[in-house]
Amino acid sequence: MIKIGYRTSKTALGIAVSILLAEWIGLHNSASAGIIAILCIQNTKQQSLKASWTRLVAGMLALFYSAVFFELLAYHAVVIGLILIVFIPTTVALKVQEGIVSSTVLILHMYAAKEVSAALLLNEMALVIIGVGIALVLNSYMPSVENELVKMQQQTEELFERIFKEIISYLRTNEHTWDGKELTETAELIKRAKSLSYKDVQNHFTRHNSLFYQYFTMREKQFEIIERLISVVISISHRPEQAEMIASFMEEVKGNIHPGNTAKLHLSHLNDLKREFEEMPLPKTREEFEARAALLQFVREMERYLRIKARFRGMKKRAAHRRRPSVT
Repeated sequence: MIKIGYRTSKTALGIAVSILLAEWIGLHNSASAGIIAILCIQNTKQQSLKASWTRLVAGMLALFYSAVFFELLAYHAVVIGLILIVFIPTTVALKVQEGIVSSTVLILHMYAAKEVSAALLLNEMALVIIGVGIALVLNSYMPSVENELVKMQQQTEELFERIFKEIISYLRTNEHTWDGKELTETAELIKRAKSLSYKDVQNHFTRHNSLFYQYFTMREKQFEIIERLISVVISISHRPEQAEMIASFMEEVKGNIHPGNTAKLHLSHLNDLKREFEEMPLPKTREEFEARAALLQFVREMERYLRIKARFRGMKKRAAHRRRPSVT
């Protein structure tokens, strides 16, 4: 079944309305208004505003150069090339080069008319204004993605919990039967969530960042540490008593993976755990020494994991997980 997207619907509507409006006003080359509209309708409000601005500025430049070159030289195809030789570097210098294609259409209109008149210039400017205006109106509303981001946030936390559960199991049993599919799922989910949250930022003119984007960036950094944790834990072949202590600590962390911020409490507990390790008797065998060294590295990685979260200011209550109020 063919699915018609929101942008597709806006594009179709924008072309139709632009052309109908241009025809109703009585403009020549009314289809060009539809072309400009389709070029200005983008995925986000900021992208649409930028596209509209570049095409408006480039269009005015094209009309100016066309009037000067055609009137001073001739209405000849070679002159079109000369116009573009000057016009394109100008748009690049002004950073409005996205408007080159739509502006070339205006240049061709001027060439076809074989004259420069106030009526013709007003006609071309009106085409640009209609196309740009309709696109901005249609792009003024963008559907909210907050519910989807909240869902992705909860899915990420659930995946973190499942991964931590496997790490805890290995610390306690030294048995490794996990297929690791959650690692791939988490990496893909965070990538999609960051992209969507960035798109949400681009749909607001006064917002340069968002808590969701910060949140998923934070989880991305934590996930990199989780991958290192797994490498460390599977290298442990001997299970000293410290392994059970760390497993219990990981149970505590696993039970508090949420969008708020109580990481400092876990950091304090982790420091107590490190001091307790220091007071315990030294390892007696090489195997125990290597296992405890790996566990110490594990603890250091967990400290980095928690410090990343401690720097995050937390999410609003409306985006918080429903199950538990405390968060790591």
